[in-house]
Amino acid sequence: MSLRLRQMVLIARNLASVVDDLHEVFGLEVAFRDPAVKAFGLENAVFPVENQFLEVVAPIREGTAGERYLERRKGDGGYMVILQCDDHARRKQRVTELGIRKVMDHEEHDFHILQLHPRDTGGSLLEIDQQVGGEQLDGPWMPAGRDWQRAVHTDVVRTIAAAELQSPEPEALAARWSEIVQLPVERDANGHPTVRVDNAMLRFVPDTDGRGEGLGGLDIRVANRARLLDAAKRRGCQIDNDVVHVGGIRFRLLDA
Repeated sequence: MSLRLRQMVLIARNLASVVDDLHEVFGLEVAFRDPAVKAFGLENAVFPVENQFLEVVAPIREGTAGERYLERRKGDGGYMVILQCDDHARRKQRVTELGIRKVMDHEEHDFHILQLHPRDTGGSLLEIDQQVGGEQLDGPWMPAGRDWQRAVHTDVVRTIAAAELQSPEPEALAARWSEIVQLPVERDANGHPTVRVDNAMLRFVPDTDGRGEGLGGLDIRVANRARLLDAAKRRGCQIDNDVVHVGGIRFRLLDA
């Protein structure tokens, strides 16, 4: 059973501002803007990060779930973790066994979506999808549009190496996600509980910024640290040693 970290979703009050920051600081290019998200009261932009994706969504009308999430988490930040599997039926069966409610359960001929209720998972919105015919990571990925490959740039940022989920009870949250994805809880060098998927790590840490439970950070492997930091300074981003703050997310810089 394959399980990959494929797409990370941020949420912002102002889409254009965060899109500009991601482009200028990380050298990323928008590959796709999905008109279908308007049905949820959102607009979006999707950036490829080699063969993973970083998406930003923003509310375009009042009263949406996205707007409520921004209020609850006190501003821009992480919104969703999307994993790619090759055994969607088994993943759905596991979710049913655990009694987890589904926010979305939709199957098209080549793409299957399973979005789980955050009150039953904790941490953030968790989505597990399958792209039929997308086993090769440079192949199709429906949420990124038909020709996302044209927008790939890896001269500044190479890959997303980890997602950091914060919680008042990180041990319990790690155990819950471990139970859902059926992978063991391990420990990183700092003793934080982690769950390792095929291409990345999910790390669970205490909530220390007062923003509550949610997706708080990403580890990214960088090819040009000096260029990235110079651009971050010009954009007025907060920089704490090897952490750059963009869009309410802590981006931890790792060498490629």
